[in-house]
Amino acid sequence: MSLPTVADDAFELGGKTFRSRFILGSGKFSLDLMQTVVAHAGTEIVTLALRRANVGGPGNILDHIPAGLTLLPNTSGARNADEAIRIARLARELTGGNFVKLEVIPDAKYLLPDNAETIRAIEVLAREGFVALPYMQPDLVAARAMRDAGAAAIMPLAAPIGSNRGLTTRDMIAILIAEIDLPIIVDAGIGRPSEACEAMEMGCAAVMANTAVATAGNVALMAEAFAAAVAAGRLAARAGLGRRLTSGAEASSPLTGFLRN
Repeated sequence: MSLPTVADDAFELGGKTFRSRFILGSGKFSLDLMQTVVAHAGTEIVTLALRRANVGGPGNILDHIPAGLTLLPNTSGARNADEAIRIARLARELTGGNFVKLEVIPDAKYLLPDNAETIRAIEVLAREGFVALPYMQPDLVAARAMRDAGAAAIMPLAAPIGSNRGLTTRDMIAILIAEIDLPIIVDAGIGRPSEACEAMEMGCAAVMANTAVATAGNVALMAEAFAAAVAAGRLAARAGLGRRLTSGAEASSPLTGFLRN
């Protein structure tokens, strides 16, 4: 019997099949590091802020993202649904793709997404053929509304953007995994590979990270660590985690009879 591997565990998103479940955010990487980090991450999806796509000029991030990857433009800077819709349409013209990560963030201090405005944006963009991946505050009612509006996946925050605090919304994410029949992709706040592994063990479809990698001492090595952690967590979820005792202990090898003899 062959053992399960990462290679035989692809997942589908927007009609495309992906083998890597580690999505890399590009917002905080210098352009000269992008190709190296992507190679070490083994990612197949890279986010893209429209403001960094300086087409025809110097400093165009598109020149530094390896060919063949799926670009996931985000609507960073949008404060309401109308602005997000406009940015998404511009991104499609620029990249030629229909994937969009919806970010509607009116709050400049905590950078928390507006779920209601995000739902409104999904309703429009899904009708226009976009593969809408909404960044959201984990809430079951809002997630259901996003699903019904046509979202291709749900991307709940683990902690505030850029905080590296880890899975502070763990319990709410677990509810979304149990109740929403779409891929749940943890986005924002993951600070360590071990936290990415835990998210995958819980049953998430993928994990996205940016700050945790970009602010590491060795960003290429950290990208590789995250990729390995995501893969390990997914294998653990497929295997089924062992039971956990709430009290007491249990010997792994009973020795009582042996000692009596």
